[in-house]
Amino acid sequence: MPLYGLTGGIATGKSFVLRLLEQEGARVFDADTWAREAVKPGSAGLREVVARFGTEILADDHTLDREALAAIVFHDSGARRDLEQILHPRIAAIGVGALRAARLAEPARVVVAEIPLLFEVDRDWALDGTILVYTPPAVQIERMVARDEIDEAEARARLAAQLPIEAKRDLADFLIDNSGDRAATARAVATLYRQLCRAARDATHNPLAGPPPRCPGDPPEGG
Repeated sequence: MPLYGLTGGIATGKSFVLRLLEQEGARVFDADTWAREAVKPGSAGLREVVARFGTEILADDHTLDREALAAIVFHDSGARRDLEQILHPRIAAIGVGALRAARLAEPARVVVAEIPLLFEVDRDWALDGTILVYTPPAVQIERMVARDEIDEAEARARLAAQLPIEAKRDLADFLIDNSGDRAATARAVATLYRQLCRAARDATHNPLAGPPPRCPGDPPEGG
């Protein structure tokens, strides 16, 4: 099972690119789903988060108020590290379980997992390759202001809490520039998917790897 990690910065369009890869034929996962499971009501993860940050980060229905928590950790690096120490091991365990199940079900299919903090938490060692969804910082800020209804200063603070997008660009194996129109991004993703298939055939270091995938343009099996 060739396994790729997809990452980017805030508001670069990671989820959009992930959906396009799924349409091309990839099996996709969103680490945010794993993160939500790690703090679901009644979970040990949520109890630890509340113990560290207080009940003010809970919504009225006793679920995690992610915006309230974000308002704390985006402005306090110590708080952000504490949150990461609580949640990252739990999220990783949930993710590994999901990926192992996918390997058993579809061992030759290309798998892409969206992992927003892929490089920050040093998770790229278990992958056949990494994909960066890129937009310039100015575009990220513009999109955050429009999408999240925050001012520019808050957008810049949130951006500063992550590894700069240009640094991620230097670390990634593949890049999708999502600063233009959606049609251009879709064409780039179609090309990328063919690259992922072919590159996966040569990958040997992934501990979850299985048989090589079939790729667009391959001759029929047995032909």
